[in-house]
Amino acid sequence: MVVGFAEGVAFEQRGALGIVILDRPKALNALTLDMIRAMRAQFREWEGTADVTRIAITGRGGRAFCAGGDVRRIYDAAQAGQTNTMFEIWRGEYDLVAALARCSKPIVSLIDGIVMGGGVGISIHGPYRVASETYAFAMPEVGIGFIPDVGTTSLLPRLPGRRGTYLALTGNKIGPGDALTLGLATHAARSEDFPAIVEDLAGGGHIAPILTSYAVPPPPGGPVVREGALIDACFSAGDVRGILAKLDAVPSSEFAADTARIIRSRSPTSLSLAFEQMRRGIDLTVQEAIQIEYRLVTHIMRGHDFYEGVRAVLVDKDHRPNWQPATLEEVDPVAILAAFEEAQEAEPSFG
Repeated sequence: MVVGFAEGVAFEQRGALGIVILDRPKALNALTLDMIRAMRAQFREWEGTADVTRIAITGRGGRAFCAGGDVRRIYDAAQAGQTNTMFEIWRGEYDLVAALARCSKPIVSLIDGIVMGGGVGISIHGPYRVASETYAFAMPEVGIGFIPDVGTTSLLPRLPGRRGTYLALTGNKIGPGDALTLGLATHAARSEDFPAIVEDLAGGGHIAPILTSYAVPPPPGGPVVREGALIDACFSAGDVRGILAKLDAVPSSEFAADTARIIRSRSPTSLSLAFEQMRRGIDLTVQEAIQIEYRLVTHIMRGHDFYEGVRAVLVDKDHRPNWQPATLEEVDPVAILAAFEEAQEAEPSFG
């Protein structure tokens, strides 16, 4: 039974199950403000509905569960001087993610295809995260002059070893094998079985045995598993420049060389902010992390690199961003620490 709809997202109730269906396949199910607001309202309603005991989130199209927030819309709003609209999108997204993280009803994320940025935010904080064979996780924000957000300031530092710092500073994609090893995914299942999983969840039985009944053998681990020792050794350095020095010193390693090259292509300011996030985040709750991330957003939106990164990747697509400052050596460490300090103006609460 359809219980709600907004452009880009639909809501159904089947038995004990509330279902969120992301439906912008041509845009890789990227989140718009209307979708965010509709989801927030629907989750609020389901929280107060006794006959809905669990919630599933899925996406249509096969290519992507959700490729993130609509950063092009944020860019366009900024270019048009629509500052209020720009921050409404950030506030709405962070409020939704914080609400999902504290949802009293178990959320089952059925993740088929790409899951990045805001898509991670709406799927990662629930107890059940099912990866299909095409699952591809990434937090690629440093490549557009931004930061890992949607609560990953808290999530990534808690991954084994220094793998979270690796993901934050490279923005590289990983598949289901790595995700299961790291705990980003809790189960693996075939995408063709997702409709049957939904029907079984609707019956109201215990969730874990249902998911286990559809589980397939975990696929082989990818680079994060294979190169785990190298990642831990290199990414344990005290700053980003130290990480690069360690990577450069690894003899005859294509992985180390490629990783260093990728990091050097990212925004130096974003890298510095993300490293500090990883240093602080292990002591933060998801809500505290989101609060800090919004604080960083207000700093970044007044700067240069986000707009330049979006221009290079999504607008002109020349993939030649002109970062300012251009090197890690030029980044002011005092300014990086100041970005984490509580702003003088009133901040929204995401608790």
